[in-house]
Amino acid sequence: MEMKKISLELGNRAPEEVTELVFDNCLCVNGEIEGLKDTFKELEFLSMANVELSSLAQLPSLNKLRKWELSDNIISGGLEVLAEKCPNLTYLNLSGNKIKDLSTVVCLFFFFFLLLFCFLFCLF
Repeated sequence: MEMKKISLELGNRAPEEVTELVFDNCLCVNGEIEGLKDTFKELEFLSMANVELSSLAQLPSLNKLRKWELSDNIISGGLEVLAEKCPNLTYLNLSGNKIKDLSTVVCLFFFFFLLLFCFLFCLF
């Protein structure tokens, strides 16, 4: 994803003020997340659909991120970083990626368990 696209999305806002970013169809350089820094402290929604993302290795800490659209990319693994980098993530769309082995998404069990726990706790 080009820095130019990030600048356009930001407009006159500081990264610390941004709660939502959409980079759909903006191709990533070498399949990596580039230009997205941990200065986006208030980011709650991120959409990166169809950007040819193959790796989450460069993922910055996004502690307030709750919803992430990652559909139609070429991700096949490396999802374990999500628990550390995005601890409040409650929705993740990985449809249309290259995940072929169920063990790749086992690390995401934590998120599903947490959602289930919150759902049950709120009912009683």
